[in-house]
Amino acid sequence: MSRHPPPPQLSETPLAPGLYLVATPIGNLRDITLRALDILSAADMVLAEDTRVTAKLMNAYGLSKKLERYDEHAAERAAPKILRALADGARVALVSDAGTPMVSDPGFRLARDALAQGSSVFPAPGASAVLAALAVAGLPTDMFMFAGFPPPKSAARKTFFESLLNIPATLVFFEGASRVAACLKDMAEVFGPRDAAVARELTKLYETVLRGSLRDLAINPDFEDPKGEFVILVGPGVAAIATADQVDQALRDALARLRPADAAAEVSKAFGLPRRELYNRVMALRAEGR
Repeated sequence: MSRHPPPPQLSETPLAPGLYLVATPIGNLRDITLRALDILSAADMVLAEDTRVTAKLMNAYGLSKKLERYDEHAAERAAPKILRALADGARVALVSDAGTPMVSDPGFRLARDALAQGSSVFPAPGASAVLAALAVAGLPTDMFMFAGFPPPKSAARKTFFESLLNIPATLVFFEGASRVAACLKDMAEVFGPRDAAVARELTKLYETVLRGSLRDLAINPDFEDPKGEFVILVGPGVAAIATADQVDQALRDALARLRPADAAAEVSKAFGLPRRELYNRVMALRAEGR
């Protein structure tokens, strides 16, 4: 017996020529939209990040269509053929493995080139891991920034996080299971005790959302050997408006207890200022004997 309902009545409205950016489920296959099924059924060409993944979705809804690979490795080779087809009036659907195309996948270049040559580009919205995680994180949603995957190495990762210290919004990251624990530790070091949430396997059988301070999440044993796909969300810092004199005084107080680098880090977290700039100011204060 099939686990999925039979496909609904497809729309009889003709599909206009152009590139369709079709969102697909991030886990639960029932999160597909009726419009997405219409487009996938009528498209002349379906571009898939991984044809095996998309084939499972198509089969679940009784759709039979030849799939063509379009990922970061095939994009450059495949693009000329796709753009010619669009110029000739084809209806092309682009899907990612899960979620909305253009988010952490090579679709941006294709859409940009299609627009540049005068082809139409249409969004077919639906599931999004970013928005699903924001909805359940318990963090501010009025302003957020999607920052993608952090760098894999710790030093580069910390520098990356430092560049985001002053963003007055909830920060959203993707991370793989093998690096999530190290990533949380670096986040706690750079962002301090900000509120955060970690969402795992959203819409799937083992969906989990853990909430708390970054420091608590960084030592949570659940992340020692995790499995699945993760979205990490970091709440905005508390805005602190300080004069130069106030910053200098805070640096002097911290320097009386800590090494220069640690003093700069402490004040950086307190005022939301770049740590490197504060470290340079610490060294200047020491040189001045102040």
